[in-house]
Amino acid sequence: MPDWLTYRLSDFLLFSPRTYYRMFELYHAEIWPIHVVVLASVVAIAVLLRREEEWPGRVIAGLLAAWWLSVAMAFHLQRYATINWSARYFAVLFAIQALLLVWYGVVRGRLRFRLSREPAAFMAVGLLLFALVLEPVAGLIAGRAWRQVEIFGLTPDPTSIATLALLALSTARPHRALVVIPVGWCAIGAATLWALGSPEAWVVLLAGLSGSVLAIRRASA
Repeated sequence: MPDWLTYRLSDFLLFSPRTYYRMFELYHAEIWPIHVVVLASVVAIAVLLRREEEWPGRVIAGLLAAWWLSVAMAFHLQRYATINWSARYFAVLFAIQALLLVWYGVVRGRLRFRLSREPAAFMAVGLLLFALVLEPVAGLIAGRAWRQVEIFGLTPDPTSIATLALLALSTARPHRALVVIPVGWCAIGAATLWALGSPEAWVVLLAGLSGSVLAIRRASA
């Protein structure tokens, strides 16, 4: 049997779980109080989702683009890259996603978000609430310290899941290109947590799959 068949996913990691979670703790400490700005943007998105005009969609898309670019630069490039060389490429992908959101959502106005009573919309709202509120709680339950949890707009997993949920709430069909990178990252994030032996891997995987189905269904409608 070839030797490579004996390798496990964890054998390819360049860091230990302790190093990985410590990176999040230092990251949150260094960027505080940007968390307050993130909270304000979440409140703004919640308010704008209730508006039926065209301009709120451009604002929400702009906020998402800002957070994708922030994660690309502040998290992947400046922090994650210090323990994982692949993070430089992750930063490029997140920057591309930010540009796609600006182009399709802000410039062309192809994203119009609105709450509705459709079953798919209820599921998307539930997924959005999970990314914003419950995923940090899941991290705590899985054994992370509260300073090590992932937060929307600041770290990749909840930002990707929340984006998929919002794309599923768009009344205008979102371009399929907007779905590719968030879906891909959910797979990468789940695989990383799996390699670390964290039960969060299942949470990210299931949330990512749910968001992927909802967003792809909306993009194909």
